Amino acid sequence: MKSCIVAGVRSGPFLRSMAFFMSVLVLFIPQFVLANHGRITRKYKFEVKMQSVTRLCQTKSIVTVNGQFPGPKILVREDDRVEVTVTNHVKYNVTLHWHGVRQLRSGWADGPAYVTQCPIQTGQSYVYNFTITGQRGTLFWHAHISWLRVTLYGPIIILPKQGSSYPFPRPYKEVPIIFGEWWKADTETIINQALQTGAAPNISDAFTINGLPGPLYNCSTQDTFKLMVKPGKTYLLRLINAALNDELFFSIANHSLTVVDADAVYVKPFTTETLLITPGQTTNVLLKTKNDNTNARFLMAAWPYSTGPATFDNTTTAAVLEYEHPSSSNTSYSSPPIKPTLPQFNDTTFAANFAKKLRSLASSKFPANVPTHVDRHFFFTVGIGLSPCSQNNSCQGPNNTMLSASINNISFVQPTSAMLQAHFFGANGVFTTDFPGNPPFKFNYTGNPPSNIFVNSGTRAMVLSYNTSVELVMQDTSIIAAESHPLHLHGFNFFVVGQGFGNYDPNQDPAGFNLVDPPERNTVGVPAGGWVAVRFLSNNPGVWLMHCHLEVHTSWGLKMAWVVMDGPGKNEKLPSPPADLPKC
Repeated sequence: MKSCIVAGVRSGPFLRSMAFFMSVLVLFIPQFVLANHGRITRKYKFEVKMQSVTRLCQTKSIVTVNGQFPGPKILVREDDRVEVTVTNHVKYNVTLHWHGVRQLRSGWADGPAYVTQCPIQTGQSYVYNFTITGQRGTLFWHAHISWLRVTLYGPIIILPKQGSSYPFPRPYKEVPIIFGEWWKADTETIINQALQTGAAPNISDAFTINGLPGPLYNCSTQDTFKLMVKPGKTYLLRLINAALNDELFFSIANHSLTVVDADAVYVKPFTTETLLITPGQTTNVLLKTKNDNTNARFLMAAWPYSTGPATFDNTTTAAVLEYEHPSSSNTSYSSPPIKPTLPQFNDTTFAANFAKKLRSLASSKFPANVPTHVDRHFFFTVGIGLSPCSQNNSCQGPNNTMLSASINNISFVQPTSAMLQAHFFGANGVFTTDFPGNPPFKFNYTGNPPSNIFVNSGTRAMVLSYNTSVELVMQDTSIIAAESHPLHLHGFNFFVVGQGFGNYDPNQDPAGFNLVDPPERNTVGVPAGGWVAVRFLSNNPGVWLMHCHLEVHTSWGLKMAWVVMDGPGKNEKLPSPPADLPKC
């Protein structure tokens, strides 16, 4: 199999920030050792440090790993073991999450602050130790505390086992394309002020592709990712949405894309001009270049899909796709790059239709093991609500309230010690196990909201026995306004068996569920004014966070936790915590 080599990219004075893109595979191969079972243990050192970075003609100091933005690439094969030693050199507490990695019996390495671990404090280190089991494709890592993931993120590339191949034509080269968001101001200050006042936080100033805003922003032409391609070749683009608060449409002018993988699971290939990718999702696409050395240049552009009432960053980030020419020719361009046509920002019909195109490969080699029998049914409402203003304070939410978010009207309160440790050692007072399996009362979820739209608060979890087959329906509500919510489940993949608009009908809608080849994901968009149904098997003991991957909603409390109990077998129990697990 051909190595993952980043195609030709633009050089310039921002060499440090471009190290991620300029490097061929060998620069990022980790130190590794061969384990007794023949699998490789890949070791990385992540030094969390501040780095000055200039974007949009403004320089600021950002939190990075190893001084790189975006951060370094984790490169593994299926079944490899990974050890990442993270040392914190910044003033903030830090945790890292390996987004989408199943973490089978390795919940201590999952990363969400105060759920599976206490944060890594300044001057401390922690070794994240986990194995990649039954996964191949693209995932990513990111900070999982406050809003630090705005700059702390990087790709996880999982190659097939040695000797195995892709279930699609071998690409000529493979290129990570990571979407992000950029604020000129300090994002920790922004979210802290918002949580104090109860108002929505300030929106971003730009989106980025591989850390660069691109030519459509003022003072940003020089900060543009350029993808140099050869004619008549197939490129595998590994798309990652690491943006904080925005789902994104993406398209390449005058080129089609073939979707072959979503959230590190192969799908039945389909071709599209435009795709939608929510924060937390990854999508692998094949790009077949034109057969001639065209003199045109093409924009690779992304802009937001937004369904809520709040203001949003309605700008467009872009990279440039350019065809290589013989070295003897001087190529000059008299015209600007060709722009793609993207859907309208609120095109919910496109979003729904695109989601329906995703189907698991469901082959003998890559089966879709959908639970056909359901042990427990859950119905969760997700959405925005209000909390009362603190006594003697003035708040900037509607009618002197504070904006909040909830699941089944419970807004999650982050504990001050780790839930997983409390679960493992039987400590009381950290969380309760009375999370409701249904909303506190029924109402017209997508119609007129109830008179009382205040949320309740608590650190509450739902307990599952080992190997329970779960069906979970997540229903958007029109409280404040109907809005799309990308929900991410830690520790598991789930099968998206159904979705629709309006209120979920438990008597009629299950008849249309796809139990043959539904997509298998770790993050799914709950449709604006609609619902989505997923199924999963609780075969991974531990405490697992589920939350909206719009960071503003997570900050407001749109999250909950599942506690999965140990199974009877030796390999069905959560191991003891590592000796270096950080303390609160």
